[in-house]
Amino acid sequence: MSIKQEQDMTFLDHLEELRWHLIRAFASIFVFTVVAFLSKTILFHDIILAPSRSDFWTYRMFCEFGKLVGSDALCIEKLPFILQSRQVTGQFMMHIQSSFVVGIILAFPYAFWEIWRFIKPGLHKTEQRAARGAVFFVSILFLTGVMFGYFVVTPISLNFLANYQIDPSILNEFDIVSYVGTITMIILACALLFQLPVVIYFLTQAGVVNSQMLIAYRKHALIVFLIIAAIMTPPDVMSQIMLTIPLGFLYEISIVIAKRIDKRKQLEELALIAEEEEYRQQQAAERKNISGPLDQMED
Repeated sequence: MSIKQEQDMTFLDHLEELRWHLIRAFASIFVFTVVAFLSKTILFHDIILAPSRSDFWTYRMFCEFGKLVGSDALCIEKLPFILQSRQVTGQFMMHIQSSFVVGIILAFPYAFWEIWRFIKPGLHKTEQRAARGAVFFVSILFLTGVMFGYFVVTPISLNFLANYQIDPSILNEFDIVSYVGTITMIILACALLFQLPVVIYFLTQAGVVNSQMLIAYRKHALIVFLIIAAIMTPPDVMSQIMLTIPLGFLYEISIVIAKRIDKRKQLEELALIAEEEEYRQQQAAERKNISGPLDQMED
């Protein structure tokens, strides 16, 4: 769609355009949800229930690392809990909900691209240039957050919670709804929180924050990350720390991004000042050239 066509569109035309973008976005989620629902064995046995078994990839890597440092404490032989469904429709409803979450995760890059296609024409050319690659970076950070939540935070949280006992007589029998809900919360929280560099990028572009402000509030940001991690993860210290560490790393990356943007803005301001000074000099030269012949005519 050309710029002129965009400008000629009425409010209702924009709503119609938005409607089709949303339809295509939700259609992609629906397709991936159906695929996930039909792949029940892969979805539950190989993905969702995998962190509940001691042969999970993360646990095996911990064990290999323990062997390298000469410690068997990192080898997890068994997770002391069992899963059960206490509701008549528990497994079926959990099958549907889990398929929907997986559908959202898999369809996110395309769905975001559809929304971005609607937003991008409304931006100025400078804003479009500044937001170049937004779909790629948002999708990469989202999927990286999903992988980090699944392979790092989830197994560490499950291991801690499964081995935590207030009394040996109490057995851990987790409901499937609670188990899947915990995993979903961890993964989606990590996926959203990993968007921090993108958020800082646009805030810096808008002039809301700058690199000096980010550096000055670095310690405050760490406290905020700890609070967010405490809210969005299970109530155990390890999962909170494991989520806070990458957030701190992403914050440092955000500072680097903000510094580059600030430097570019300074160069643009200097270039603008130089252009204005050159324009004033040209105007002064033109006035001098005009006033010269006039003075001669008066003489």
